[in-house]
Amino acid sequence: MSRRFLTLAIASALIFAAALSWYQTAGVRRENAATAGNSAERMLGPFKKIEKPQPLPVFHFVDSSGAKRTLADFNGRTVLLNVWATWCPPCREEMPSLDRLHSRMAGDSFQVLAISTDLNGISVVQEFYRKVGINSLEAYIDEDGETENALKVPGLPTTLLIDKKGNAVGVKVGPAEWDSDEVVAVVNAQTDSQVKLD
Repeated sequence: MSRRFLTLAIASALIFAAALSWYQTAGVRRENAATAGNSAERMLGPFKKIEKPQPLPVFHFVDSSGAKRTLADFNGRTVLLNVWATWCPPCREEMPSLDRLHSRMAGDSFQVLAISTDLNGISVVQEFYRKVGINSLEAYIDEDGETENALKVPGLPTTLLIDKKGNAVGVKVGPAEWDSDEVVAVVNAQTDSQVKLD
């Protein structure tokens, strides 16, 4: 009887130890998954993640030569699309950092696209660029509100992070320091992940 009791006690102890080990391991897995999720969120930096990225609607804007353009002209690149205006103080404040980001990173895989909503024409944007020393960004303008309406812009500035397939993956309403290490890391992660997917 004592031998049977001892056997049951040992078996119970082993079962308890196995259950405890499983619970601790599952807890670590849950913690690691949560940490990974937080890391993924951090990889979008100042952007709010768009849970179900979808292609953006077609809209037109005009470049400095007067030619109509669409987002399709930038297919194959990650695009940081900033909707702004020269009369908007936070927009004016962040524009030099957008220019620095574009100067530093623009190329075959990345483009900063700053589209002004000024009603007085592209010359207002060009004058602002000259006055503030914006040298890298090209001037673009939304002449008739088509961009704002298509994107349902809630306020200025609004910035979208768009993957090379034309899907918006993140949004930021309000200004940011666009050439910060955090944003550079976001851009690098986005362009690297897209390269690996192809």
